[in-house]
Amino acid sequence: MSDLLTNLPPTFEPPIQFQLSPELEAHEPAEFRGLRRDQVRLMVLPRLAGALIHTRFDALGLYLRPGDLLVVNTSRTLPALLKAHDEQGKAVEVRLAHRQNDELWDGLLLEGRKQVGRTGMQLDFGQGLSAQVEGSRPDLPFLWQIRFDRCCMPLLDLIYRLGEPIRYYYVENSLPIDLYQTVYAREPGSVEMPSAGRPFSWELLLSLRRKGIGLASITLHAGLSSTRDDALDAARPVSDEEFRLPAETAQAINATHAQGGRVIAVGTTVVRAVETAVNPDGAVEAAHGWTHLRIRPDYKLRAIDGLLTGMHEPRTTHLDMLSAFVSPQRLLAAYQEAIRLKYLWHEFGDMNLIL
Repeated sequence: MSDLLTNLPPTFEPPIQFQLSPELEAHEPAEFRGLRRDQVRLMVLPRLAGALIHTRFDALGLYLRPGDLLVVNTSRTLPALLKAHDEQGKAVEVRLAHRQNDELWDGLLLEGRKQVGRTGMQLDFGQGLSAQVEGSRPDLPFLWQIRFDRCCMPLLDLIYRLGEPIRYYYVENSLPIDLYQTVYAREPGSVEMPSAGRPFSWELLLSLRRKGIGLASITLHAGLSSTRDDALDAARPVSDEEFRLPAETAQAINATHAQGGRVIAVGTTVVRAVETAVNPDGAVEAAHGWTHLRIRPDYKLRAIDGLLTGMHEPRTTHLDMLSAFVSPQRLLAAYQEAIRLKYLWHEFGDMNLIL
């Protein structure tokens, strides 16, 4: 794998390090554990001072104020793991990574855990869907450019018919794609669930609205988080991801700040999108494009005041981002407390509100 690491930046040193026991990995959704999706646990972490609060997600409204604004990501999750055969009949697993346009995708090609791929490879997915591998990305050589033989809604329909959700070792069984959706998901495009919004129910959203808490949305299509190679994952840069921030959301964010309210991102994807759309004067503008922003501990947040997110693994860029909100020492102490109290990690796990 050393050839794939060439020209990638050196491994970053995470702001905090800890050991995560397998018993703290959420293997299934809350609904399979006898809970509603909005009944997972919630750890409230004040950014500067104050004690941790341990509560439940459906009590979120107690920690928000009238005039605050939640910004959510409405991207809908695709079943982005596809099974194919090449022209020689060999089985190939295709994990879609990013949609470049209506028919061209970046993807990871695997035989088991071994990465494969070559220019000109023909892929047959069945049910009349095929694709050709056009070459690897110069900047991310472990990803291959895959051109499908159809586009737009016909392609998405077949992906939903043929694919299954991308999952990792801690989720033992394949689950229906509906379990990987937020209640407000709209536009298909994420290859992994924007999971911070999963615990919301319509009842909770309505109760927040009645309290005077605003809701605005962006769309950011979340990319592939892992190449299934630990060394490569540690060395590779943050993913570039397509996003759209509409004018009404920009106006809502700017108005919230003008009126003294707080803008709270629901998920790290929202932080990246909104912070990318801040202009030199500090206002948020409508935007559509690709964000390459990586938020590290020394990043000065310009538009986002708080973050609602899941529990993040060590040595990840998501955890790196959290140290832009709260000091690494304070974050580490909070995570040690969460570990002691057996909070659950990953996309079906518990939640953290940083304010």
